[in-house]
Amino acid sequence: MSLNKTSTIAHTAKLADIVCAKGYDALDSDAIAAVKRLILDGVAVAVAGTAEDAPKIVAAHTREGGGTPQATVWGFGYKTTASAAAYANAVSMHVLDFEPMSSPPTHAVSPVVPVALALAEARGGDGRAVIAACAKGFEIQGRILAAAKPARGALPFHSPGVMGPMGSAVAAAHLLELDAAQFAHALGMASSRCAGLPANSGSMVKCTHCGNAAQAGLEAGLLAARGFTANPAIFEAKHGYVQTFFAAHFDYDVLCEFGTPWRCVEPGMAIKFYPSKYPTHFAITAALAARKTIKDAAQIKSVRIVSPEILDANRPQPRVGLEGKFSIQYAAAAALLDGAVGIQTFSDERRFAADMEKLLGKIALEFDAAIPPDTRNMHMTVEVTLQDGSVHKGICRKPPGTWGVPVDVAQHRAKIRDCLGVRFDETKMARVIDGFENLERLDAEQLKGLLALLA
Repeated sequence: MSLNKTSTIAHTAKLADIVCAKGYDALDSDAIAAVKRLILDGVAVAVAGTAEDAPKIVAAHTREGGGTPQATVWGFGYKTTASAAAYANAVSMHVLDFEPMSSPPTHAVSPVVPVALALAEARGGDGRAVIAACAKGFEIQGRILAAAKPARGALPFHSPGVMGPMGSAVAAAHLLELDAAQFAHALGMASSRCAGLPANSGSMVKCTHCGNAAQAGLEAGLLAARGFTANPAIFEAKHGYVQTFFAAHFDYDVLCEFGTPWRCVEPGMAIKFYPSKYPTHFAITAALAARKTIKDAAQIKSVRIVSPEILDANRPQPRVGLEGKFSIQYAAAAALLDGAVGIQTFSDERRFAADMEKLLGKIALEFDAAIPPDTRNMHMTVEVTLQDGSVHKGICRKPPGTWGVPVDVAQHRAKIRDCLGVRFDETKMARVIDGFENLERLDAEQLKGLLALLA
């Protein structure tokens, strides 16, 4: 639809009525299973993320700020306000770039799960309330993107900075039991805190985009519960949310199909099996396929990668290991050299190792405008030429865990265990996994006990 004129239809009010009417009973068994899988994945990734420098700095900063001990900061052994805990935990959840991805792509899990769990811990919510809050928080972000259909790179901001505050506001509103009018004000507040510059990808700041989103929506909900107000028609308002971020196109009918079906089921979320920007998974998978017939990576003469035009992942010489997460060239090089890509792949030590420095200089990235850049339809090719003249080629059309492909349960369990194993022994790991896999059975006190394990 054209948005040149201010809409006179009360889209925000209609959406608020729809969202507030949905609770746990609106979820079918497939949706419940999907949400629990996403929550466990996000929590496990966050636990692994607490070993990284950025969350350590954020945790120290948050701890120094004090505050009422309402909710656990995972991995750091203290409690603070629900708002500050959600911020810190969302930073930990996003720092590895390892959590699930929505379609169209955004990091919908990190802005939502820390909010739902922090509020449940602070206010006494049970497992079913958390599942419903997360389902709704994931859903609104997916619905907004489906309604807008932005082309890759069309948004001037990092997508979780635009969608995330709305998702966290929805999750908070559910746990705070806001009515439709309060919820509309919460959306108005959250929309004014949308931001996140793509230029900060590859730096510590990127993980705070999800932290800021989590905190923004949670605080919007808390303030709305106290009577704080905003523009209650923020979606359709002149200079409002839609006109500011999605002026080219926005389909309110798609937005208001909220929960029919739940987008965490259809199209679902991609489960990441490599801790890096999702398009690099195509380069990794193709490189691993090519490597199967290469006996000695030291014999590589040259590497040619053919990719769709994904300009922000063209980083031939990442400045640090962290920036390697956003480099097609680095991700492919790591796969070719090591035969695997994991958390340690993106350390500064690996980035500046002699073999990595040498191979990066041999990689040529070619963009093919005929390949669609949409991650559900794109493909990448990695072609390796050895010193003996032999050519070894790999192509990836669908990385493991991608949308529309059943999740390999054993592979996913291995990921969960690897992430939790960064902090926990076998006994605690088993208790955490069991707790989240049976989340709907936990009452408020049992949920608090589960979250205490993450401290």
